[in-house]
Amino acid sequence: MRTVPADRSPQREDALAGLKYGLLLGCAVLALVLPPAGHRQSAAAAISPPFPSSAVLTRAAPEALQAPRLADLRGKEASEAVRRVADWATDSGDNQGLHFVVLDKRNAKVFLFRPDGTLRAATPVLLGSAPGDLTVDGVGGKPIHAVLPEERTTPAGRFVAQPGRNTTPEDVVWVDYAAAVSMHRVRATDPRERRLERLASPSVEDNRISYGCINMPVAFFEQELWPVFQAARGIVYVLPEVLPLQQVFAGLYDPVARHAASLR
Repeated sequence: MRTVPADRSPQREDALAGLKYGLLLGCAVLALVLPPAGHRQSAAAAISPPFPSSAVLTRAAPEALQAPRLADLRGKEASEAVRRVADWATDSGDNQGLHFVVLDKRNAKVFLFRPDGTLRAATPVLLGSAPGDLTVDGVGGKPIHAVLPEERTTPAGRFVAQPGRNTTPEDVVWVDYAAAVSMHRVRATDPRERRLERLASPSVEDNRISYGCINMPVAFFEQELWPVFQAARGIVYVLPEVLPLQQVFAGLYDPVARHAASLR
């Protein structure tokens, strides 16, 4: 019969056997639960971000602010009011991608711009003999001989102009059809009016002679204005001579000042 040493009692043997069994069972469970080392690496790579972690903290640079778009007068002399309205029309897109005209009544001059705000041509013009920026109600329906001297104004404002014919009949560009205001070739039908001489004169004071229409040199009308308006509409900005500019063009702004303010 084998004897059990004094320091290894049956109870101690049972405890050691249970501990060994527990360790073996734990290793078996881990072997089943944990994937192989190579698989663990590929899984970790699968959930890694597709870009360096530093890129996550990098903020995208803001888009560059668009510089103001200004009209190009191509070296032509023009009043500050003409520049302001032409710049605004170009920058804001108020001209709707169409050719546009700026009429400076105070200086009796027309500026014709391409849709992108580049000046195409400019010319002196004859205007309504009466100063003022408003249209008299009903004046467009009167026979020309019945239009009173104080009613012969060239109205200020923004107009959608279109080609047409008057009662003569001749080609015209209607500015305000209801008021019978158009842009057309100068007509020297009455020698006493000296319209051709008035157009050729460097003075502005003698350019007020019409019933409200905008008379321009024949060459300018036929070579510059009519080619761009004969088959399409355009925008005409008639600058005021009495009313404030901002009152006539409520949306008017300075593109350069607005751009500078956006950078602050």
